[in-house]
Amino acid sequence: MSNLLQAVEAPANPNIPELRPGDVVSVHVRIKEGDRERIQEFKGTVIRLRNGGNNQNFTVRRVASNGIGVERTFLLRSPRLDKVVVERHSRVRRAQLYFLRERTGKRARLKQKFD
Repeated sequence: MSNLLQAVEAPANPNIPELRPGDVVSVHVRIKEGDRERIQEFKGTVIRLRNGGNNQNFTVRRVASNGIGVERTFLLRSPRLDKVVVERHSRVRRAQLYFLRERTGKRARLKQKFD
């Protein structure tokens, strides 16, 4: 039975480092527009990690223009992810950072973690 599960499971993407909630990341996604393909960057804070085998995903939140928050969820094993760059680690005390949704400005900042 486990051989059947391994056959269905997608291979891990080698361009994705180990992520943690609170990390500021830059996600490079391949986007197909018509017959052309380009890479779009989405930069923000990881607010959630979901480990579910083949369906592992993470949610990145950023504040767009006029203070509007935008969240986007990415599959960890997706071939559409070109690369993920961790720019900074933050010190957080919880696994899901949903409290950042109600905060704006300086209140939404997280303390940087120095290793």
